[in-house]
Amino acid sequence: MSTTAESTRVASPGNAFSRSVRDSLVVARRNLIRMTRIPEMILFGVIQPVMFVVLFTYVFGGSINIPGAPSGSASAYKEFLMAGIFAQTVTFATAGAGAGIADDMHKGLIDRFRSLPMARGAVLTGRTLADLVQTAVTLAVLAGVALIVGWRADENLGKVLAGFGLLLLLGYAFTWIGALIGLTVRTPEAATSGGLIWLFPLTFISNAFVPVNGMPNFLQYVAEWNPFSATVAAARGLFGNTIDGVPKSVTGAWPMEHPVWASLAWSVLIIVVFRTLAVRKYRKAVY
Repeated sequence: MSTTAESTRVASPGNAFSRSVRDSLVVARRNLIRMTRIPEMILFGVIQPVMFVVLFTYVFGGSINIPGAPSGSASAYKEFLMAGIFAQTVTFATAGAGAGIADDMHKGLIDRFRSLPMARGAVLTGRTLADLVQTAVTLAVLAGVALIVGWRADENLGKVLAGFGLLLLLGYAFTWIGALIGLTVRTPEAATSGGLIWLFPLTFISNAFVPVNGMPNFLQYVAEWNPFSATVAAARGLFGNTIDGVPKSVTGAWPMEHPVWASLAWSVLIIVVFRTLAVRKYRKAVY
């Protein structure tokens, strides 16, 4: 049987790259169909970020002072906040990606894929692409809710779309971290916990919810070199939501002075490193 599978693999048309792309799209389609048959997956993924928007806007918005804005100005905090909420939403997809892959491992689905003549990295690539589509849907719904509560983007459509593009790229990068976690742990529950436990300090020690100039000195350095902060700052600038009283950088950190380039660099680096590690782990896991 292994000889037959190997001969089928060799006989497949196209080069290795085209086969990998085709196989990845097939797996992505399978996961997207599964999502449409379990709509609560998308529903519950939307509810949490919507709750964050409402809570931060109406509970904390009047209490957090943004430098340069009138004291207790909720509208200024909305402009400051939304890029952070968007970024938190795309990165929290990490837990779902890890749990999904751990569930496939637990049920033996990965072993079935292993027996097929397909590219080794296609299973993970397809899964992360499907998660990217789900994240994009969630982000679109969240943007609509943000508009309802009073958020506005003050730049042209091209820059706004570029901002959302950077957010989705960061989310895609983090799903590869989730893929590695899902392949490493033994149960979907452990993958969910492992995918969230490190995200909370990453997102809160950043410029997402409060200006970093109010943090202790050592946390300011951590926050401004945080890849999450770079994407938040880039999206905030592309949306036209920067506030004059909030400095670009307190410590002179390069990512805060050039947030768009820093966001791109961080996201690409995370994808390269964690995709390599995840595919290597996948090969060991299925053999």
